[in-house]
Amino acid sequence: MKSVLLTAVGVGGATVIGALLGFLFKKPSHKMQDIILSFAAGVMLCAAVVGLIIPSLDGGNSFSLIITVSGMFVGAICLNLIDKLVPHLHKITGIDSEAHPDGNAALNKILLFVIAIAIHNLPEGIAAGVSFGSENTAHALTVAGGIALQNIPEGMVIIAPMLASGMSRGRTFVIAAATGIIEVFGTLFGYFAASISASVLPFALAFAGGTMLYVISDEMIPETHSHGNERAATYSLIAGFSLMLAFDYFLG
Repeated sequence: MKSVLLTAVGVGGATVIGALLGFLFKKPSHKMQDIILSFAAGVMLCAAVVGLIIPSLDGGNSFSLIITVSGMFVGAICLNLIDKLVPHLHKITGIDSEAHPDGNAALNKILLFVIAIAIHNLPEGIAAGVSFGSENTAHALTVAGGIALQNIPEGMVIIAPMLASGMSRGRTFVIAAATGIIEVFGTLFGYFAASISASVLPFALAFAGGTMLYVISDEMIPETHSHGNERAATYSLIAGFSLMLAFDYFLG
């Protein structure tokens, strides 16, 4: 149990570490914002496909494809519904939406981006917890280590867009840290309900993957390709994807 608690804190804490590293970057120019957001999109795309959707397909039963595709669509639809509620969430950013009406659209995109990261952290945490529930501690530590290392760049890339939107550094850090805390709860839940979680994990992974694909396609790519920085944004997305792919390759 002690190992599970330490792992849960470590997995969630990796996001916090990444967030702290994200504060090292100065407020970027508009072109740099597009490059950073595209890099984040690449990180998310690889995490969605390699870390969530493919493991969902490998769930081990004859309905894996149906479960995965269904989970992806349900996740995308749910995030679409959340998109309708995002304007009501402006108060958590500390920004007066009436005083900055022109920035509302950009703020919506950033909040959706953060929400997708938070949603995807839950099944990742559950996956780590389920691994410990299987009694194979060595495998569990490998899975948790891989997730933790992936969380560092994810924590880094969510800082710059929030700061660029006008959020205070303190509030930005709290929101970023909250996405990591979700993973702590997911890890503990997965451990204590290993048998139940193992059966629902494929759908949960695909659900999270669908939310990430939605926000990448619907929000992030259009945003980064609308200011004349398409070429730089494209290569930045590939760089982000490649970084996460390297993490998976060496830690898988």
